[in-house]
Amino acid sequence: MKLSVLLLWLATLCLSGCAIGQGKPKLPYDSWSISMLAPNYMEVWVESVDVIDQHGLVFERVHGGRVAMRSPANNKGNPTGWPTKPGGSSKSISGVDLPEIIFVRWQSLVEPQTYNVRINVPEWIHNEMTTPREVGDCARKDRRLTINHRKVITIGLAPGGIAKVWLRGGCLKAMEIGRFEGVVNKNGPYDGTSGGKYRPLSEASKTYIEQFGIPYGSW
Repeated sequence: MKLSVLLLWLATLCLSGCAIGQGKPKLPYDSWSISMLAPNYMEVWVESVDVIDQHGLVFERVHGGRVAMRSPANNKGNPTGWPTKPGGSSKSISGVDLPEIIFVRWQSLVEPQTYNVRINVPEWIHNEMTTPREVGDCARKDRRLTINHRKVITIGLAPGGIAKVWLRGGCLKAMEIGRFEGVVNKNGPYDGTSGGKYRPLSEASKTYIEQFGIPYGSW
């Protein structure tokens, strides 16, 4: 075996070994979660959610698809602002350490426009995610105290490229991480692979937008 080939093989082996050596994340739970939501009628389709963890490892497309959104009948919903108890469509993230950076690429279907946003997760959030909290068990009548963690990162996506982010946990009050402003993806939907075509807007969202428009500045 030539020396150059051997060195290349050893370098590849070392890189693979380093990745494998990370092992299972040392967290007090098996997985954390990302959940996403959108204001009433402000329909969103997420193309990709990518995570860089505390070790600099990249995990692509850990979440995506249609985002949780309410469309009350007869245009009676209010899309301005955010709920006091943000929920969303949630997905468990297993085998990944706590996030350092979260990237989201999404289609705001009511505009329509495609955005990219970078969400930096501060160290105090990492500390909170690994700190057990004593809470009243809101699921049981005997109200015994239990221990839980805030391990759900909730991302609200709104027109104009706005992303509002919270940290949540069962029976624990949501904590705001921050408000982030995305940038327009100049390649358009699906990073330019769809010929500029967006996913179709639902009839409920279309009807609301035609009558009331988009309440920019309320998120």
